[in-house]
Amino acid sequence: MLGWEFPPFISGGLGTACYGLTHAMKDMDVNILMLLPASTWGIEGQTHSFFEMESSLEDSPEHITFKPVPSEIPNPYYNARSHPFRIGCAGAIGGYDGNLVERVSEYARCCTELMKDQSFDVIHAHDWVTYPAGIALSSKYSKPLIVHVHATEFDRSGSFINQKIFEIERKGMAAASVIIAVSEYTADIIMSNYGVPRHKIRVVHNGISHKNYAGKYQIYKNGDKIVLFLGRITGQKGPYHFVEAAEKVLQKLENVKFIMVGWGDLAPSTIETVAAKNLGTKILFTGFLRGWQVERAYRSADVYVMPSVSEPFGLTAVEAIQQNIPVILSKTSGVGEILNKGVVKIDFWDSNKIAETIIKILSNPQWAEELVRNGKEEIRNLTWEAAAKKCVTFYHNVMANMLAS
Repeated sequence: MLGWEFPPFISGGLGTACYGLTHAMKDMDVNILMLLPASTWGIEGQTHSFFEMESSLEDSPEHITFKPVPSEIPNPYYNARSHPFRIGCAGAIGGYDGNLVERVSEYARCCTELMKDQSFDVIHAHDWVTYPAGIALSSKYSKPLIVHVHATEFDRSGSFINQKIFEIERKGMAAASVIIAVSEYTADIIMSNYGVPRHKIRVVHNGISHKNYAGKYQIYKNGDKIVLFLGRITGQKGPYHFVEAAEKVLQKLENVKFIMVGWGDLAPSTIETVAAKNLGTKILFTGFLRGWQVERAYRSADVYVMPSVSEPFGLTAVEAIQQNIPVILSKTSGVGEILNKGVVKIDFWDSNKIAETIIKILSNPQWAEELVRNGKEEIRNLTWEAAAKKCVTFYHNVMANMLAS
């Protein structure tokens, strides 16, 4: 298994998914050799050594072995730059972090050399950063490749894609025996933009670790209602639509605060927009949070809003429901394939409707409770074990097909 992000050092849903899937395979007769860059990146560009990371994973099950790859891959989205002319909608058109593409190639070369004395049956590559390594290993050792698409360049950058990243994604999908997409929404993007036939794609929704958070943190809100945004503050996640909706709510309600958790290429300009509107005491920015800080942010919220322009899945919406928070979800979100009665789905650009719904939820506790109750029922069977079983089935299938050919 190839990755670049793994808890406790994460920047988004990818690391959470890798952790959930690998740990859920504990009793499925699968041994995992997890290859990660020897220098992995944590919060806001802070570097952590692989061995520092490994020491914090001592409770990992015996079926997972972590192996450091002697290469350095930074968080590819930390220094991504927005498009100068379409700042509200663009992603990383200006290129990702420095010489990232060259580092990805180096990672591939190191993985190929590192595995020369190892025995393995299947290659499972997470995210585009690992696809060249997956292709190289599959070619040299004649093993089937599965690529796991957690997001595409079209999600991150809209129509202003980085051509080099697109080509890496396209080649990875072409070389794979099976492509795992995190939603039907993502599967449609793969088919329409990468020319992949539907029969090659398998949809595996992300899971969630079912926990009971009730009463874990005591929150003091001074009588305010809290509306939460949690994610990278980048065009893909729709932060400007959140701010627009917040402004409309605040024209009608006084005791409401809007919390934006996260960071990204649009964070400085979003802060400037809030300041220009004189809303700096009502729309607050926390920066990147992790662990218990994120849980505390959830526990403070009365409404969770995910106005993503393009969201392959959207684990945060599920986490919010788990913590008894009613959710407003954009229609362009993969998790909406699971959540129906348990969320309110709105077009990401419709800030008027988002604002109206926030006010309605805050003013109607019974409806808020009904949304949470329905949402919990809809996520009841959403587990990492279910997702892992599907992945293991794909492992056996690609191995059988390779033997047959």
